[in-house]
Amino acid sequence: MANLSTKIKMYCDANGVSEVDFLNDVMLQDDSNGQGAYIKEWNLDIAQPTDAQLASYETAANTAEANATVDATRRSQYGSWGDQLDEIYHDIDAWKTRIQSVKDNNPKS
Repeated sequence: MANLSTKIKMYCDANGVSEVDFLNDVMLQDDSNGQGAYIKEWNLDIAQPTDAQLASYETAANTAEANATVDATRRSQYGSWGDQLDEIYHDIDAWKTRIQSVKDNNPKS
């Protein structure tokens, strides 16, 4: 199940708001009662989404979160820019092969 914050970001983006500050714009709360997080306060100039509107972003949010995990894994396996540039300088074909292997082993959805 996708995080509420991811679905809110997608809803906002679809409604013309590209940045959401979860400390000031939208405050979430989880009362640890098994119901999960909910919107405690909404301070944006667009309408607060309904549960049904947020639910409509579930699949896209799951994909976005999975791809973010893949991106983080890839970044850690690519190595630093400096190391990659040195690798390219010494053997660009070996670098291309290594990078393709990282991508193949960590496919995006």
